[in-house]
Amino acid sequence: MGLLAGKTALITGASRGIGRAIALLFAAEGADIAVTNIADDEEFRETVSEIEKLGVKAKGYVADAASFADSQKTADEIIKDFGRIDILVNNAGITRDTLLLRMTEEQWDSVIAVNLKSVFNMTKACLMPMVKQTGGSIINMSSVVGVSGNAGQSNYSASKAGILGFTKSVAKEVGSRNIRCNAIAPGFILTEMTEKLPDDVKKEWTARIPLKRGGTPEDVANTALFLASDLSSYISGQIIHVCGGMLT
Repeated sequence: MGLLAGKTALITGASRGIGRAIALLFAAEGADIAVTNIADDEEFRETVSEIEKLGVKAKGYVADAASFADSQKTADEIIKDFGRIDILVNNAGITRDTLLLRMTEEQWDSVIAVNLKSVFNMTKACLMPMVKQTGGSIINMSSVVGVSGNAGQSNYSASKAGILGFTKSVAKEVGSRNIRCNAIAPGFILTEMTEKLPDDVKKEWTARIPLKRGGTPEDVANTALFLASDLSSYISGQIIHVCGGMLT
């Protein structure tokens, strides 16, 4: 359909799962793609290769999204290579799950840095280019647990809740520049991360979902495509739950 033809998209943490699905779908819809990963591993290189096969310009950048300086350098390189950044998807994230009584300072700090500070870092780095273009779409990957909380994930929940407030604030700040900022809050999505969960835990989660299934990375990618495209040109500052009705 070419919904993103002529646009350049930057997706962080795109070597697997949701980030990879978003990158491939955006490419299929005509966008040139810049993706980042913290390591130049085989999985990351394969993702870049798959994107290129879709006939668009693609390049991978090894970068630590939790680093302010690294994020600025990466954005500058992407502008030099692609000429513009129309879409930013802040997808990079990690988990360090444990009960608060057992949580270390490092487990707290690392999750906040990668999940929340990275969103500030990359948004800050891409904002001025979008202002100069008088347009852009920023999509931040939150989570339903950022709204509901979840035992054993106080660090992760706090980071994802912070993204929601950040999203709404940025939307109000830059709306006059024709820049939109929205967030997606996925629920139980079937990825490599959730695949490691015990079967009884996965069954328990599925039972709580009205649609009676886990979501797929493609379910989230379809929502990101809507928010990235002109189909959502009058939507900003919103949180879209992709959770099969689990959080209703």
